Amino acid sequence: MMNFEIIKHPLLEHKLSLIRDKNLGTKDFKIIVNEISSLMVYEITRNLSLQEINIETPIAHTVGKVLTDKIVLVPILRAGLGMVDGIHNLIPTSKIAHIGMYRNPTTLKPHVYYAKYPECISSCKVFILDPLLATGGSILAAISNLVSLNVKDITVVSIIGVKEGLLNIYKEYPNVKIYLAALDEGLNEKAYIYPGLGDAGDRLFGTK
Repeated sequence: MMNFEIIKHPLLEHKLSLIRDKNLGTKDFKIIVNEISSLMVYEITRNLSLQEINIETPIAHTVGKVLTDKIVLVPILRAGLGMVDGIHNLIPTSKIAHIGMYRNPTTLKPHVYYAKYPECISSCKVFILDPLLATGGSILAAISNLVSLNVKDITVVSIIGVKEGLLNIYKEYPNVKIYLAALDEGLNEKAYIYPGLGDAGDRLFGTK
């Protein structure tokens, strides 16, 4: 059984329609990707742990609650960077790691060339960020890298995904939780999601 959730909300569906439009410029695309990431935070953090603290308000003493989980955001370079601010603005105590990879020309599999994590990574709740979950290859490589560091609590946050990518991930890591804002029809002959939104990295950074 696949452990994934499609987050449904009128604002998300509205903003998804905006970023799918091929005529949307880089500036607006980047802004809306951040807004979508912010809207997804409410659901992806629903199960975070809390502890009680004593508070003195201007009126009286009361008991409040604060987060206890140590959170690390792991954007997959480069498209994942577009999701960071939308989440970090709402969880400013979270740490930001980075993982970069390229496709090996011989094996056609992702190869990690850069990974920088905080020392506490093995005891943290980790969110892998990548706007598109297509074949799942890059996300699988990121999960494998984190598992090698004894990370136990891994969540994938993508804006658009397809069933093929979900199946590929769950064949290897059935306990990973995945959140999407939309589940699209499938992959075309070039392994692009359709209808999708094109190449998220190129659209975020104006490189195409």
